[in-house]
Amino acid sequence: MPINQAFLAELTVEGENTRKMLSRVPFEHATWKPHEKSMDLQSLAKHVAEMWSWVGVTLTQDELDFAKPYPMPPEIKTNEDLMDFLEKNLANAKEVLAKTTDETMGTNWTMRTGEKIYFTMPKVVVLRSMVFNHIIHHRAQLGVYLRMLNVPLPGLYGPSADDMNM
Repeated sequence: MPINQAFLAELTVEGENTRKMLSRVPFEHATWKPHEKSMDLQSLAKHVAEMWSWVGVTLTQDELDFAKPYPMPPEIKTNEDLMDFLEKNLANAKEVLAKTTDETMGTNWTMRTGEKIYFTMPKVVVLRSMVFNHIIHHRAQLGVYLRMLNVPLPGLYGPSADDMNM
């Protein structure tokens, strides 16, 4: 199986799990955060939706240089805005992945700020660690926020405790 096909299958599952979680974000609590050092709810939810755009950044570019201009994500004020942003990023991720060859997956990608290099790794490793695993990490963090706000959590890999009580 080509590498892109494995990631496309995973994107289908994780994209749906991300939809389930983000659909529960209560924007009436947009500025809430569990700790002074934490992101607020709205910023975290936006970050989770935005991270799917990193598939394209990883596979169509050879580096991300924070010293250069980066497109700013749109303003997100409602759950509808959030879901639209997610769907746009998922669609682009699928399109880019579908066109990516195993050869491209093996080429290097670098994260830097000007001359300071944070890492250089094959794109397939960046896709797994910096993109997919990172999304799952922040999605789980979002689940903690939602739990603390008493929002029922969706089941992602089977029923949640809230599913069992419904």
